[in-house]
Amino acid sequence: MVTFLPSRPGRLADVPSFTRAIGGAESNVACALAAAGHRAKWVGRVGGDGFGDHLVDAIGGHGVDVTAVGRDPHRPTGIYFRTDEDRATDAHEVVYYRAGSAASAMSPATVPYESVAGARILHLTGITAALSGDCLALVRELTAPRPGRPLVSFDVNHRPALWRDGDAPGVLLGLARRADVVFVGADEAERLWGLGDARSVFEALPEPGTVVVKLGGTGAVAVERGGAGRGGADRGGADRDGTGRGGADREGTETPVLVPAPRVDVVSPIGAGDAFAAGFLSATLRGLDLRTRLRHGHLMAAAALTVPGDLAVPPRRDRVDRLAALDDAAWGTLHLGPGWTEADEKDPGRTGEGPEGPGRTGDDQEVRTP
Repeated sequence: MVTFLPSRPGRLADVPSFTRAIGGAESNVACALAAAGHRAKWVGRVGGDGFGDHLVDAIGGHGVDVTAVGRDPHRPTGIYFRTDEDRATDAHEVVYYRAGSAASAMSPATVPYESVAGARILHLTGITAALSGDCLALVRELTAPRPGRPLVSFDVNHRPALWRDGDAPGVLLGLARRADVVFVGADEAERLWGLGDARSVFEALPEPGTVVVKLGGTGAVAVERGGAGRGGADRGGADRDGTGRGGADREGTETPVLVPAPRVDVVSPIGAGDAFAAGFLSATLRGLDLRTRLRHGHLMAAAALTVPGDLAVPPRRDRVDRLAALDDAAWGTLHLGPGWTEADEKDPGRTGEGPEGPGRTGDDQEVRTP
């Protein structure tokens, strides 16, 4: 979608003007991964209008492959307006204009499985599933068990404004159970399923190889079953059995890993969840351990939290690796503020000065996001 960002805080009724930007959970993840040096492809549909032109050009400008994006001559590109407050607060407002949009008409016929089959990771969210019956059919098709399936990453991303029939709890739980890597906020899990703690979430999702529960500013806790979800030797990740499930530990052993979030001077909370997923998946593609993947998620989220829009210039990879390798005491004192991703870091706990670019690595990993 095209996103319109408010020129100042306050109610939508009081905001005098808006700035145009790109929006969409899956495209945000694709853009962040491309900026971090991975090959990423966004598969979707936009209208044959100026907004559609803008989306394709802007997402492509972030280094994302947009060759599989379809143009619908009969339906418009979706747009939405939002306030700048955290989604968890009562002050947050969002108004969607996407009913009948090009994206809402996506289906297994318009987005065939073959368009994503070659990826190592396929990232999906509950937002796409909420757009229409055809979109839900598409997400179910892409998450169906099949041999050689990419590692399926699913962010629950519950947006109440998009669900009008009360089906969200059952639909989103069913889709999450078909994935290999699942991201869900603790607040979402309680709102959707009445699950008040991370352990209950892990028990409700026995099939995915990796489950990550985001705890807001506190941090994130995750479990991994049998080493699944680490982007192993084949396209489907480690420990695949050809069923489309995430290679669960045959003994059922789960040891939760809790990683606190660093202290961040927040400019805007919007886009942090998508950035966290991108950081975690980037580290997954590199085969890093669960604790390190969570730290990479936090650091990418911190990049998004310290800029006004959804997308931020990610920190250079060698810098993220140094920060993620800090001992627990140093990690606990980490304090990140606006501009930290562009600073020439001389001390792991300081922002420093001196701009530096994101730095591409030439990796051949690939992520696709409808």
